[in-house]
Amino acid sequence: MSLNVVILAAGRGKRMNSQIPKVLHQVMGRPMLRYAIDAVRPLRPGKTVVVIGNGAELVKKEMAGDDRLSFVIQKQLLGTGNALAVARKELKKGALLVLNGDCPLITAKTLKTLIEKHRRSRNALSFLSFSDGAMKGYGRIFRDEKGRVTGIVEDKHATRDERKKFDELNGGVYLMEEEVLGCLEKVKKNSSSGEYYLTDIVGIAAGEGKRVEAYNCPSEEIRGVNNREELLRVSEIIRHRIINKWMLKGVTFINPETSFVSPPALIGKDTIIYPNTYLEGRTRIGKSCTIYPGSRISDSILGNNVVIKDNTVIEESRVGDRSSIGPFAHLRPHSVIGRCAKIGNFVETKKSVIGEGTKASHLTYLGDAVIGKNVNIGAGTITCNYDGKNKFGTVIESGVFIGSDSQLVAPVKIGKDAYVAAGATITRDVPSGDLAISRARQQNLKGWALKRKLKVKS
Repeated sequence: MSLNVVILAAGRGKRMNSQIPKVLHQVMGRPMLRYAIDAVRPLRPGKTVVVIGNGAELVKKEMAGDDRLSFVIQKQLLGTGNALAVARKELKKGALLVLNGDCPLITAKTLKTLIEKHRRSRNALSFLSFSDGAMKGYGRIFRDEKGRVTGIVEDKHATRDERKKFDELNGGVYLMEEEVLGCLEKVKKNSSSGEYYLTDIVGIAAGEGKRVEAYNCPSEEIRGVNNREELLRVSEIIRHRIINKWMLKGVTFINPETSFVSPPALIGKDTIIYPNTYLEGRTRIGKSCTIYPGSRISDSILGNNVVIKDNTVIEESRVGDRSSIGPFAHLRPHSVIGRCAKIGNFVETKKSVIGEGTKASHLTYLGDAVIGKNVNIGAGTITCNYDGKNKFGTVIESGVFIGSDSQLVAPVKIGKDAYVAAGATITRDVPSGDLAISRARQQNLKGWALKRKLKVKS
């Protein structure tokens, strides 16, 4: 069956009380519209059309780079029926799946099940339904005495008796054959709202004797987002789904209620994740790692057996096998930490390569640096990479020992196996094997402290 998809994403989202389009609000670090797009992708549709309206340019910009999407603009927001009519000109021949861009919980599995039942029953129109007395505002599905679907009435237009009698609710996901699209022309504008309801197409198709059926699905998957409270609820459901998936794959969460794992993140087996941790973006964590509390790792790659100690931030960086980072460390973008390295407390790196076995244990800034293997960086060391206008690089070759409280004023190179004495300010290259000392000669003034004490007393 050739399949087209239309995603309805033009709504204003007034109840979000926001300056950005509703479908761009973030759910676990991703726009909620992206979830609908991802749900239909495994179906391999011939065409996916997104109907946009409110904040159209923002939506197109956010989804830029996905050449499998086509966009049409609903210039006047006249309801879901009008939105589908606007999209018709972009569709190829074949069946059509319609869903909403503000329902991020729908899964590809449920959509595939709908398609299978639709084909098996040879329906002209199939759609998803659910039953949940706690969820309000969803259209009521009317059936006759033989159980056949006769139509859908929006909840706000249903009478009290109708709400009581018909408790099957409309899920807002439709699968229709080409012949049903012709029914759109018969949908009339609602007199009270001034909108064209897509739900009316169900009653029209049923009235024409076309085969129409509703299939029950989990109410959780149909849950939409209309305000910030619902956004939070949906985010929590997805967060639990993700964490449960990784626990089944062999990852330990000490307290799942306080951990955040973005949908595209990957975690290796036997990794342990402590509370209040955030794995953001396309982060990849290797096997048997330990992520201690308060850490945030964004768009970064960690090897196997890595330890991330408390309150560490890692952004767009790579950490090699068996390395230790933190506590209170900050790997800024484009930091590459080699195998068995140690980046300790209150150490910051930026756009630097740190070699295998190298240690910077405390109170250090390493920016725009290339550092070799088995280097010792003493406490308080700074690579002075910025002169107020330009950035310069520092090169520290393998086996170097940098004493505490040293300043390496870039551009500068420290040769292999060289030593830099504590408290030195290095402004020139240090040849391999040399000792670099830059400090004032110490003087001890005999009896000075005693004389001062006597002077104060007098």
